[in-house]
Amino acid sequence: MSDAITLTIDEVEVTGRKGQTILQAADDAGLYIPRLCWVKKLKPGATCRLCTVMVNNRPVAACTQPITEGMIVLHDTEPLNRYRRNLIDMMFVEGNHMCPVCEKSGNCELQALAYRFGITAPQYPYLFPRRPVDASHPDVFLDQNRCIQCGRCVRASQELDGKSVFQFFGRGAQKKLGVNAEARLADTNLNLTDEALNSCPVGALLRKRVGYAIPVGRRLYDLQPIGSEIEAKARRAANRK
Repeated sequence: MSDAITLTIDEVEVTGRKGQTILQAADDAGLYIPRLCWVKKLKPGATCRLCTVMVNNRPVAACTQPITEGMIVLHDTEPLNRYRRNLIDMMFVEGNHMCPVCEKSGNCELQALAYRFGITAPQYPYLFPRRPVDASHPDVFLDQNRCIQCGRCVRASQELDGKSVFQFFGRGAQKKLGVNAEARLADTNLNLTDEALNSCPVGALLRKRVGYAIPVGRRLYDLQPIGSEIEAKARRAANRK
């Protein structure tokens, strides 16, 4: 019995496999669905909601929704893209993101998504929250100003590192990233080699003494828009036909 499942994403027929989510099937087909909290190595968190798509006129998270035979998915529509632009805007104004002076610039997924959606300045007023920077660890900075609460470091620390260095506490506007120590990052068991550090999509977790090792202008999203590596799959496949 075949595990192949056929569905339609924005009028494109896609063949996926039993057990795949919409996002995974779309990636395999070279169709990029925006995301921030999802990465391949981790269980899906469905927290950022940028991957929201419409299935039978119902919004679902593409990173958690399994595919089914004959499913019809809409993802690249003006209402959905407007919703995504609003989410990205709010992530910028709810923190203190200073892209021109951020070491993550050019490698930052939030910044790259803003460029992809044509955002040059947020439409909402900045909140300018007062958030601390924890530089106590000998090898790592924790900058709460840039944290978008995607939860990737939390899941990576638990699932890949076998630790629980990071966790959220508080609710609503008071929610913030905490560590498994009384106060400081230096008092945790975080190591420089932990996958949690690689998981951060923005500049909230940065290694010390390696800043600008790759010059701005030669960084990942300086060279091509975010999602280009996924979309290139479809072009290569089409050329082989």
